[in-house]
Amino acid sequence: MDPIPLELREIRLRRGSTVILDEISFTVRSGERWLVLGPNGSGKSTLLRVCALYEHPTSGTVDVLGERLGRTDVRVLRQRVGYTSAALAEQLRPSLSALDVVRTARFAALEPWWHRYGPEDERRALECLDRMGVGGFAGRDFGTLSSGERQRVLLARTLMNDPAVVLLDEPSAGLDLAGREQLVVALDELAGHRDSPPFVFVTHHVDDVPTTITHALLLRAGRAHAQGPIGDVLDGPTLSSCFGLELRLERRADGRFSAWAERVRHR
Repeated sequence: MDPIPLELREIRLRRGSTVILDEISFTVRSGERWLVLGPNGSGKSTLLRVCALYEHPTSGTVDVLGERLGRTDVRVLRQRVGYTSAALAEQLRPSLSALDVVRTARFAALEPWWHRYGPEDERRALECLDRMGVGGFAGRDFGTLSSGERQRVLLARTLMNDPAVVLLDEPSAGLDLAGREQLVVALDELAGHRDSPPFVFVTHHVDDVPTTITHALLLRAGRAHAQGPIGDVLDGPTLSSCFGLELRLERRADGRFSAWAERVRHR
């Protein structure tokens, strides 16, 4: 039996006297695509940094492919986790080619001169760009691409090391309407690929949720408010109690979600 790609058990993370994450258990299995949704400050990005092995929890366990954080070489283990965030995108030099943006993921680097790359690395990077529909931009400067094209390049970067799981921390942040819609399409295309890794997608906007999401984890104040198959978890009452606001939720015929406030009444 293949090991579970990602498993967190009773994660707790404190900073000083503040509890950021509180007793969260979260398992991502092969073939699953998870949405992590919640208000600002609910702990979404911190949870993803724990999953990406960049934050150590105060207590609890983190396992990637059966390897436990704290008992294995994290530099090797991180190579099995594809991770991108708005903060990472801002660290990438705009004059880097799209090819180098993807290729440098081989060593989790930001600059190509930090390491040596061979023909196989270039072939793999081009393959990942092609898979995300931006192979024709391999030689273009990253900073000259549209917002939607940049997000496709960043998705290609997460695939460079054939990851066990892909983690996407608010990839729609800062995108215009066209870029956001292109991102949703790209994520659905990624999910539809026959050897696609499971992924976790963090947002606080239900309009950004791809149609292929299978499960959802709702966070509120650092705790798991609800989790499970998306059809069981994402509904109007649960969303309202998570955000502390009376909300209506609709799932359209095309599988996309929309939400709006009935009236502003904080709980």
